[in-house]
Amino acid sequence: MKAMILAAGRGERLRPLTDTTPKPLIKAGPKRLIEYLIEGLVSAGFKDLVINYAHLGEQFPETLGDGSRYGASIQYSPELDGGLETAGGIINALPLLGDEPFLVVNGDIWTDFDFGQLAGFQLDADKLCHLVLVDNPPHNPDGDFALDKAGNVRVNNADKATFSGIGIYRPEMFAGLTNEKRPLKPLFDQAISREQVSGQHYHGQWSDIGTVERLQQLEADLLAD
Repeated sequence: MKAMILAAGRGERLRPLTDTTPKPLIKAGPKRLIEYLIEGLVSAGFKDLVINYAHLGEQFPETLGDGSRYGASIQYSPELDGGLETAGGIINALPLLGDEPFLVVNGDIWTDFDFGQLAGFQLDADKLCHLVLVDNPPHNPDGDFALDKAGNVRVNNADKATFSGIGIYRPEMFAGLTNEKRPLKPLFDQAISREQVSGQHYHGQWSDIGTVERLQQLEADLLAD
């Protein structure tokens, strides 16, 4: 299974750091955010990687190269400055991702989630995607989605968890959609309404490194380990 890391975001709330460095290439402790993800993916068997980029995008191939130093093969999916948002970035990269289900991970998260749980994962025939949910962080206390007892993702439920930015998708989820700026949330809502989304809840460490404060907290946590 191929894996894609979404790395095209501007990172406004991490300025001034992101004025000169793309958010996923910012260091947290000894490594860049995206390097923790690449190493986690490779150790789980995901070695064919696709990374999209927009803001200061030339820094990605300059920094990460072809992936060989990580034991991976990296292909890049460039976008115009400003990016295509989450679904748009995936649609733009579909020619690199192939015809089989693929894993997508947000490039601005840090987690100890074992991607090996998703290596070889088989989507049910009636599902378009499978989402990993996490405990709600302080900045998203109401959550995004819920899981029913059968493992189906729901929207109208009080007991919601937060979407981690980790999911497996069938290419068919994006069939017929034009290559333009497009978020994932409306596609999720449509698929959920048709009971085409499964999920799992991970209770381990996870953080969306969206602000300077969260980056500083992650660095403190890494130093404490």
